[in-house]
Amino acid sequence: MSYLGNSWSLAFICLVLFSVQSCQDKGTSKSGENPHSYHGHGATDAVEGILHYPEEKHLANIKQLTFGGDNAEAYFSFDDQKLVFQAKNEAWGADCDQIYIYDLAKTLEEDEVAPLVSTGLGRTTCSFFMPGDSTLLYASTHKGDKACPHEPPRGEKYVWPIYSDFDIFVSDLEGNIVTQLTDHPGYDAEATVSPDGKKIVFTSIRSGDLELYTMDIDGSNVKQVTNQLGYDGGAFFSPDSKKLIFRSSRPKTDEEKKEYLDLLVRGQVQPTKMELYVCNVDGSDLRKITELGNANWAPYFHPGGEKVIFSSNHNSTRGFPFNLFMVNLDGSGLEQITFDKTFDSFPMFSRDGKKLVFSSNRNNGGTRETNLFIADWVE
Repeated sequence: MSYLGNSWSLAFICLVLFSVQSCQDKGTSKSGENPHSYHGHGATDAVEGILHYPEEKHLANIKQLTFGGDNAEAYFSFDDQKLVFQAKNEAWGADCDQIYIYDLAKTLEEDEVAPLVSTGLGRTTCSFFMPGDSTLLYASTHKGDKACPHEPPRGEKYVWPIYSDFDIFVSDLEGNIVTQLTDHPGYDAEATVSPDGKKIVFTSIRSGDLELYTMDIDGSNVKQVTNQLGYDGGAFFSPDSKKLIFRSSRPKTDEEKKEYLDLLVRGQVQPTKMELYVCNVDGSDLRKITELGNANWAPYFHPGGEKVIFSSNHNSTRGFPFNLFMVNLDGSGLEQITFDKTFDSFPMFSRDGKKLVFSSNRNNGGTRETNLFIADWVE
């Protein structure tokens, strides 16, 4: 889930945090945001026309890839030549998130539609290339209902919908469903693939709580990874395929636990308080690596395997901005990477470590549009 369904602006999170925000600035939130997104928050605070801020020393040659709509969760193919991403763009005929391909050898013009690789039905989220780059996986609600699902009504608190119709599918690059990997009652989504191509990690509510699971690349050998109360999601493998990094809420007080469980019964989560955790693929050696407050989500391993980059609004008093930060796996060495005034999230390094792709509200003309950006990574 883009803070992970599509939108992501916050009055989240998308996480973030589609929620993560301790976004108590409910006036900036959008209902209908990606169940995994925070896009669009505080877009009126954006500095128009800026692609690159002077403080962003780790980024060079930033290029904007999309122009309009809500574009998020762009992830590299195994050969680093393509991106798969989700977008909600009425100009493309998508009233809710669908999955698209971006060929990095080409330029997508402002009036051009990216190739659609989902069915165009229901709502989709969290796509990722499969080994060989000829197929990809994503979650979709289309088996339950071909229409876009209803979104939670706007309330005093920002929530993400956890649609029970989400299941995980494998598609070819022409949009044909090759196989269905999950067929279990309730939410199954947020799937990503290990760098060695052997495993998939995903989030499921099959235990009654939102936990992480792994399965073999063909959908077999499903194993539960986490087992503590709270939303565990947005997991990615380490470069050596031995660890997982993910975001989690961990309600502590009786009141927090009751609120979490009451929302879960209604098919919702509140992503405004999330921290990052790391564990071995089997769930052992589980450790919390941030204690920053607000919403910390969309983590991804640095190619060296000893750091993670992630999105956070921990410095915010009103829900935004979200910026990208880097931290060591032991929680030390926190460093701010981006300095936009509204929303930066969903970072992913290319497999060769030379590029970083991310979603941002920068340079959107003061609108709530979230676009994809790619930059050279400078150590």
